[in-house]
Amino acid sequence: MSISTWRLLIDDSPRSGAANMAVDEAIAEAAAAGTVLPTLRFYRWSPPTVSLGRHQKLADVDETQVADRGYDLVRRSTGGRAILHVDELTYSVAGPAEDPHMAGGVMDAYLRFSNALLSGLSTLGLTAEKAGGRTRAGRELSAACFETPSAYEITAGGRKLMGSAQSRRKGYVLQHGSLPLCGDVTRLVDVLALSYSAKDRLRQQLRQQAATLAEAMDLPPDSERLAFSHVAAAMAGGFASALDQDLKPGTLSAGELRRSAELIRIRYADPDWTRQR
Repeated sequence: MSISTWRLLIDDSPRSGAANMAVDEAIAEAAAAGTVLPTLRFYRWSPPTVSLGRHQKLADVDETQVADRGYDLVRRSTGGRAILHVDELTYSVAGPAEDPHMAGGVMDAYLRFSNALLSGLSTLGLTAEKAGGRTRAGRELSAACFETPSAYEITAGGRKLMGSAQSRRKGYVLQHGSLPLCGDVTRLVDVLALSYSAKDRLRQQLRQQAATLAEAMDLPPDSERLAFSHVAAAMAGGFASALDQDLKPGTLSAGELRRSAELIRIRYADPDWTRQR
């Protein structure tokens, strides 16, 4: 595969849940239309946000607990289960379905991007692994995304480190995923609609089965090696190396900004979208 040019966006200013999801979709639409390059984006969230998978039941979360903690609540356009986005680096890749890196089926692109993520983590000094291609999350699992890895998701020391989800529609491919940098991976449990005993069991499972980058690398939470800009640069380098990409730093176009503002209004900040399941 020859070297391809992609746009690189590293968002220094955190955005709301609705804004982040709207920006990802606006990028994907523009890339599919050919008005912007395929794009690799790294970003953060403010306030902390609980995101639901596209087809996940709203009843999986306790909305009162979400509000009491000052968290945002948004529904993703991609699948999977609930994530609490806080103290993390989020990535997204978006491009036209015919792009060589997007070609094939969902698992084909997952494998390529997983290899790129592993390359970035290696640059950071972490030897990580990807789950096998036949790995599937069972129906008996909880509403928490980080309980167990699915096919090609990233693990470290046998514990899930990164979760990802992908959407293919309207001629584009959009994949995004979460890398917890530090903090308590069990915080999501506080806002799930579970009994006290079920919450205790899930907390214990998550502590055993999920990890932050700080835990995987045995670093203090304030380590400069966990800084968003440092991790984003390393992960971008991993994509460039693994996928033979020329990453061109850029910004959102005027069209993408207009479309993301529209998507916030008509979809991601619309209670009907969030409550549809």
